[in-house]
Amino acid sequence: MSDPMAEIKASFFVECEELLESLQDALNLMDEGAHDDETINIVFRAVHSIKGGAGAFGLDALVAFAHRFETVMDEVRSGRLAVTPEAQRQFFHTADLLADEVHAARDGLPEPEAAEECLTELETLLGVPPGGGAEEEEVDDFVPMGLSFDLDLPDVDAAETNGPIEIRFSPHASLYAAGNDPYHLLGALTELGALDVSVDLSAIPTLDALDAEAALLHWTLRLEGETDEAEIREIFEFVEDLCTLEIAHPDVMDPPDLGELPAVESDPLLAPTPPPPPEPARTEAPPPEPAGSETKEKSTPAAPAAPAAAPAAEPVATVRVDLERIDRLVNLVGELVINQAMLSQSVSEAGLPPNSPVMTGLEAFMMLTRDIQDSVMMIRAQPVKPLFQRMARIVREASSAIGKDVKLRCEGEATEVDKTVIERLADPLTHMIRNAVDHGLEMPDARTAAGKPAAGVITLSAQHRSGRVVIEVSDDGGGINREKVLARAVERGLVPAEATLSDSEIDNLLFLPGFSTADQVSALSGRGVGMDVVRSAIQSLGGRISISSEIGVGTCFSVSLPLTLAVLDGMVVKVADETLVVPLSSIQETATLAADDIRPLGPETHVIQLRGAFVPLYDLGSELGYRSPQPSYEGGIVLLTAQETGERSALLVDSIIEQRQVVIKGLQRSYAQIPGVAAATILGDGQIALILDPADLVQTATGRTRPPQISLAG
Repeated sequence: MSDPMAEIKASFFVECEELLESLQDALNLMDEGAHDDETINIVFRAVHSIKGGAGAFGLDALVAFAHRFETVMDEVRSGRLAVTPEAQRQFFHTADLLADEVHAARDGLPEPEAAEECLTELETLLGVPPGGGAEEEEVDDFVPMGLSFDLDLPDVDAAETNGPIEIRFSPHASLYAAGNDPYHLLGALTELGALDVSVDLSAIPTLDALDAEAALLHWTLRLEGETDEAEIREIFEFVEDLCTLEIAHPDVMDPPDLGELPAVESDPLLAPTPPPPPEPARTEAPPPEPAGSETKEKSTPAAPAAPAAAPAAEPVATVRVDLERIDRLVNLVGELVINQAMLSQSVSEAGLPPNSPVMTGLEAFMMLTRDIQDSVMMIRAQPVKPLFQRMARIVREASSAIGKDVKLRCEGEATEVDKTVIERLADPLTHMIRNAVDHGLEMPDARTAAGKPAAGVITLSAQHRSGRVVIEVSDDGGGINREKVLARAVERGLVPAEATLSDSEIDNLLFLPGFSTADQVSALSGRGVGMDVVRSAIQSLGGRISISSEIGVGTCFSVSLPLTLAVLDGMVVKVADETLVVPLSSIQETATLAADDIRPLGPETHVIQLRGAFVPLYDLGSELGYRSPQPSYEGGIVLLTAQETGERSALLVDSIIEQRQVVIKGLQRSYAQIPGVAAATILGDGQIALILDPADLVQTATGRTRPPQISLAG
């Protein structure tokens, strides 16, 4: 049996990731100049919520760190601390370490070494001397002595109190189901003053009628001491929507009606969803958000820069499922697609008429299979935003290490990609970002001398294009010094000294193993390890990477990746008696060649004329080594394909069999990277077919479409 508390704790850390994401979003807005109350309050609430949840699980180091961060943000929220550029940098650094603290608590690792130094620097913003930071919050031991008892703190002076406060506390059944214990809540109240506690047992039935999951106890508490209602509500805020809570000053006024209480801050962290489902939790702004670990209502915060004009997002119901279960579902859908293809093949070979009940049912089955596959792929799709946020930290740390002022601008963060692709993109993107900071951007004085702003800008963008996802890392630096690159390649023996290379070929030298233009080894670069690793990692995902650069303007690395690593729509074709699959997303149109369409170009190549434009012709059979170039291509069938850059090419095939969904089976583990081949698949008749990558095929193609000329000279 699974441990319920372990599941609740795991849910808390999932919620922490969401809170850390909202924290980074708000800090980015503050960095752009949004210092309004709503934006600052999002930062405060995220830190405060992490602290409160960590306290419930006894994560003392995380509580202490978050508490001191929260104290500083409270000063910002109250207007007593201005948000200067130095303060903003420190907020980012502290948020990064808060994420490290969360991960350390989750994985049982030691506290990050830089935590105390970071907090000390943060607190200097408040004028707090070193070692004089905010004390950690502690909860005194709370030992019940009976059904009605007094708990007094020895240092509470009754003469200095503001009068008693009466608290009526009635837990709901969902409070217990969520793993909360009134014992700890009442214990926390003892820090605020002398506490008189009595419990109402009148609702408890006889033993034979007792419902073990019911909430039957009701407490009446009288608190003496210098405190206010906000401090009391802070103790109950993580469970206030799982209970009935009334707070009154009996010597001053009658107890207020619960419906008239002002809205207060609360956290949805500690209310997982065992049956019965939890009641809706109130947040700082509508719409309501029910708390839960598996099922919850989730809303995106309104844009802080214009909180009054931004409408509240509609709540989206979500459910958390282990990735292993989703992967298993994806594999089963893949098998379903293969079996559907086999069934279609068998029915086709049986020669049944198109309007037969079997064919009609098969067509409906094919449509259902496609809908199931699309739905499963949508489950795996995730936005690239969390990955981009991780890169923001890389930029801050790398620029700080070499003394550059760098801003990261992110575009297309909502672009969705297969989760597997996102996870495996982290390392290559990290290399590319560090390369842009170290090599791409100039030092501040050099930028100023060139008439540029002292702060460099790196743009990280994602978008869907031609059925793939394209991620670009660009900078506004000095561009690639191609003379230096070529000289360094010649010096290291990577290219011959007499070689004449185009700009594109020189740029691609950066991907050679062991190549580096750094004059000296630093913490970021100079060892010749990086860009070759990037290309290998991208290729292992079925992707490709290209470079464009302009001197004095900047450099852009463009990565093109498949949207999914599971299933794709493909065109099944025949070439020299071999069956191949070409991704449908890369095909613009098909055509049959006439004699007037074909034009010779050079001694061994052809182009085709299509609506006033010329497109290079590639014979797939020749390029893949299945046969020699043909003497004539009149009457041949071509697939007109397009790359992300807009460049077109015509791939010659013998025949087109059908359009079909195919399941992607990787080849890299067994056969390494094969130029022009993305993967393989299993067809309906059990035959294995290669899935081509047209763009990669064209890049490595010879373009030979004529038999070699035989010289008769003696």
